[in-house]
Amino acid sequence: MTVLGIETSCDETAAAVVRGPAEKQILSNVVRSQIDDHTAFGGVVPEIAARAHIKVLDGIIAEALSRADCGWDDIDAVAATAGPGLIGGVIVGFMTAKAIAMASGKPIIAVNHLEGHALTARLTDDLPFPFLLLLVSGGHSQFLLVRGVGDYERLGTTIDDAIGEAFDKTAKLLGLPYPGGPAVEHMALAGDAGRFKLPRPLLDRPGLDMSFAGLKTALRTQAKKLEPIDDQTIADLCAGFQKAVADVLAARTKAALQLFGERHPDVPPTLVVAGGVAANQEIRTSLQAATAAAQADFIAPPMALCTDNAAMIAWAGIERLVLGPVDDMALPPRPRWPLDATKAAVLGAGKKGAKV
Repeated sequence: MTVLGIETSCDETAAAVVRGPAEKQILSNVVRSQIDDHTAFGGVVPEIAARAHIKVLDGIIAEALSRADCGWDDIDAVAATAGPGLIGGVIVGFMTAKAIAMASGKPIIAVNHLEGHALTARLTDDLPFPFLLLLVSGGHSQFLLVRGVGDYERLGTTIDDAIGEAFDKTAKLLGLPYPGGPAVEHMALAGDAGRFKLPRPLLDRPGLDMSFAGLKTALRTQAKKLEPIDDQTIADLCAGFQKAVADVLAARTKAALQLFGERHPDVPPTLVVAGGVAANQEIRTSLQAATAAAQADFIAPPMALCTDNAAMIAWAGIERLVLGPVDDMALPPRPRWPLDATKAAVLGAGKKGAKV
């Protein structure tokens, strides 16, 4: 099957053509970032994002088809993000996908954006079910047990800020440019992570939930005490903040892998890390160490497939098509769509999603 994927849930406009499930080929993967459109505002502005998607999406779809050397007759289905995300952007991409599907007579698959992240390791590493997923991005920080297509259990999540959001807010607090994650990581390279005593929230409590708002508040308190702060102090605060986040994730990862072993004692454990925060080297190194200590495998898809992209959406569409159910034109876009709420839709054909 050859599937056109469309992704517009936040500030990347993307289209891709992917073939599978046996061949697993990314024929094209085109992404247009909107960073320049939002930099002046210090964050993503939903209306600007939606208008930017409208402006470029048609051209990006045409480019994806051209790079894949495909015409409409070569496409078997259209898969598009239907949520969760900024509703304006989701509407642009999903309504475009509906129009294409209607005009070309192709099936349409409404993909949960988080499911795209969850299934990427099956595209890149042919990973069997079940496995453990840590999704760390600007909008989501979750541990998920991935049993099959559409069969997910959320084991833990942030109770306040997502990690990427906390990085962006920390950068803004310290006067660093947007996007905040790379800026904080860059400053941390010259910093002393031990200079300030910053908290590791919730680690004294059982479970896998996380919290980062208190860490951000503690950093703000330290910064206020020392105003005006110099570059070295900013670097030290960045290093301390980044180390605290890495420590929290490492500790929760060890607990998550232990829980996975209890649930699936006969399955070799694998941790898959996806989302833009996976690009942070301090965090990645910490997660790799925690995974190795638990004698588990560690998989992080290539960065082009960790951040928002349409190849993961097309692949999720292929995984869904294998099961049989296809969505109809009446399905609405969804600003909120928990990943563990996708099971009913995917299993609608009466097949178990865990055995693809």
